[in-house]
Amino acid sequence: MNHPLLGAMEAGIGSKEVEQNNIVTAAGEKPDKGLALAYLAIFAAVLFWGLSFVASKIALETIPIFTLIFIRFFLAALLFTGIWLKTGFPRLLKKDWIKITLLSLFEPGLYFYCETKGLSLTSAPKASLIIATIPVFVLVAAVFFLKEKASRLNFMGVAVSLAGIGILVAGGREIEWSLSGEMLGDALVFGAVIAASIYIIMARDLGLTHSALTITGLQSLFAATLYLPAFIWEFPQVKWEGLTSHSLWALCYLVIFATCAAFFCWNYSLTKIRASSASVFLNGIPVVTALAAWVLLKESLNAAQMSGGALTLIGVYMANMRR
Repeated sequence: MNHPLLGAMEAGIGSKEVEQNNIVTAAGEKPDKGLALAYLAIFAAVLFWGLSFVASKIALETIPIFTLIFIRFFLAALLFTGIWLKTGFPRLLKKDWIKITLLSLFEPGLYFYCETKGLSLTSAPKASLIIATIPVFVLVAAVFFLKEKASRLNFMGVAVSLAGIGILVAGGREIEWSLSGEMLGDALVFGAVIAASIYIIMARDLGLTHSALTITGLQSLFAATLYLPAFIWEFPQVKWEGLTSHSLWALCYLVIFATCAAFFCWNYSLTKIRASSASVFLNGIPVVTALAAWVLLKESLNAAQMSGGALTLIGVYMANMRR
């Protein structure tokens, strides 16, 4: 798992344990030296995840979808395996293995196909803003399926966020109302949001008994296994001689920074800062993506789409505010 989805999951599970660690120092005491480092870790994670959308676009220029996803998670699985060789392999009950398998079908399985395929058809800034609505859909799912309570402000946030997405999608310069091209890309990214929301709801109890390192590492392993048949099918079609250095560097970035480094930064920050407070910073991911896409890909949002994007982020914030 990587980028916003991991943040949304961490914000949704295990928050009691994190809040217990978030002790406010009394007057006159020296603040925790690790607090500043924790905030730096959050900014690093936001930066890594924000740039991952642009890196995926660059990698897709010469690397096919299934090949990109498989190599990304295969290399990530190797890194986690190296960690486990030193720390010991995770021990799970049979029911936990079943849960991990089911979770992996939604994320990384369905999630990363929809996100990566969608990115090949739509712009990186728009995709990152749509992905940013994951907490909104998690809230709706939690209310209906887990019987959790939500305030009127939360529901207003859902409505505002959906209105912002509508403006974001419909505000394109040359929008075509047919399920093809950019519209298809937006629909696929929405599919990633739904897959992620289902995953997060299902993963809450698993996250209470197993560390994020265990879950993320196993999911990388399952993702590589899941996409192996598609990679084998796509392998003869890959034009290896046509791979550019830009795509290879983008792939390395996705494995090292977006998949592994961002996870460690985020996990460290949650040992010092409450999950509910840290998750607010995730709204900065689309900003990073928009700036990077403008500089590196020459992609930008028009005035209408920027207003829709701002409305979306405001709605996401409102939907996650507590009374």
